[in-house]
Amino acid sequence: MTTAEVAAEPEQVRPPVRVAPVRVPRSAAVAMALAAGGTLLLAFPPFGLWWCAPVGVALLALAVHRRGFRAGTGLGMVAGVTFFVPLLWWTHIVGGAAPWLILSAFEAGYLALATGAAAWCSPLIDRYRWTWPLVTGALWTAQEAVRDRYPFGGFPWGRLAFSQADSPLLRYAVVGGAPLVTFLVAVTGGLLAVAFWAPRPWRLAPPTWIALAILVMTSGVLLPTATPHGPAVQVAIVQGNVPRLGLEFNAQRRAVLDNHVNATRDLAGRVRAGQVPRPDLVVWPENASDIDPLIAQDADARARISEAADAIGAPILLGTLLDGPGDHLRNVALVWQPGSGPGDRYVKRHPVPFAEYIPWRSFARLISDRVDLVRSDFVAGDRPGVLRVGPAGVGVAICFEVAYDGIVRDTVTGGAQLLAVQTNNADFNPAEAQQQLAMVRLRAVEHGRDAVMVSTVGISAFVDARGRTFDATGFNTRAVAVRELALGSARTLADEIGPAAEYMLVGLGVLALAGAGLLRRRRTQEEV
Repeated sequence: MTTAEVAAEPEQVRPPVRVAPVRVPRSAAVAMALAAGGTLLLAFPPFGLWWCAPVGVALLALAVHRRGFRAGTGLGMVAGVTFFVPLLWWTHIVGGAAPWLILSAFEAGYLALATGAAAWCSPLIDRYRWTWPLVTGALWTAQEAVRDRYPFGGFPWGRLAFSQADSPLLRYAVVGGAPLVTFLVAVTGGLLAVAFWAPRPWRLAPPTWIALAILVMTSGVLLPTATPHGPAVQVAIVQGNVPRLGLEFNAQRRAVLDNHVNATRDLAGRVRAGQVPRPDLVVWPENASDIDPLIAQDADARARISEAADAIGAPILLGTLLDGPGDHLRNVALVWQPGSGPGDRYVKRHPVPFAEYIPWRSFARLISDRVDLVRSDFVAGDRPGVLRVGPAGVGVAICFEVAYDGIVRDTVTGGAQLLAVQTNNADFNPAEAQQQLAMVRLRAVEHGRDAVMVSTVGISAFVDARGRTFDATGFNTRAVAVRELALGSARTLADEIGPAAEYMLVGLGVLALAGAGLLRRRRTQEEV
């Protein structure tokens, strides 16, 4: 064989060597998951560092990338427990340690499934790096959508949107409600994850991805809010306080009622003295009267409430309990007119499971004997809370109902001109009240309505349609405030499209899972 013949032979092509995907080391991933949970916690009240939310999302996205579903789920559980256990610490005050920890772990489970799904989507993200922010946002929104509904109607505490009351992203609530705000927070976290991922085969430099994240987070300042342009009304909120905080609250029913009557009478004296304007309506909190004022044996309670309404010369929207049907109870917002007494009412549509009614009572008793403190289960109402109180159509949400998108939206589409959230925080602590107020602020922006939050012990406050708070009260104090609010009638885009935005974002998550599954299948076939 000549030299020329040797040179003419074709070269043998070696098969490509498959390199194992680079990922964060296991110990570092666990540390990042712990840091993610802690960082998410800092975004929520009482800390309120809203910018920590996308950082927490980014840490978790980096930790689970290129891992298997089980590993991603495990890391999500670590982050979820780190986040929810301290976030929901206030639940142990009324329920004890076991229910608090079980609830926290259960909530963390939803996040764990989402991060497992995110890990499953790693082939899609590696193939199309630009999808990482969208996949992160869609999967996070999807897990919140499920957690907000199941089981027993769901428990939405800890939604990313509820951490953004002081963020520019809050204004996006007027477009797509809480789901869109959550999506954009998580998208920002995904952009940060792309910027800090070590292997960098993408075209854009890390500073560009960081700039995009900052652009998304601040873009809300360009959106206008929906300002109500209706007539102005004077609204009074009455925080009567309770003699002692804690589980004995319901044993002090008469004292609590007297506190609210006396505070209202004092307000009437200030009105007569010209110190404050006369209110067009007065809002009392949930459980202001745990004595049913509509039954004969509680005629004294009826007389006391009438005394307050007659003194102030304006209708009172009070929170009370009504007996029936049968052995059950109803948590009610009741309009009380000066001169004529009780009028229209709203029955709470979403009683709190294991607090206002006990599912699986015999099983629940094995976890905590405190379930027997709920001797009669509350029954749910069947219509939205839109009540005519003086000159205003008031959209009522009782306590935790403010966390549920549909319950508040139904009041606005039903004609509510302003929002009133009646709550009783006597069994909790200031952190829970601050978290609840953040939800009220989001709802005010989402629906373009001024709002009030009125608590037995605090925090009570006025909130305008831009999400700003006014006259916020202290905790465990008696307080009364009067402020002029504007009535609104226009609907926001979020009102018009309803849950459609959430459905579309959840659908995007489903498409991401399908795309990742297709890529995994092709990769398996290539290996064979």
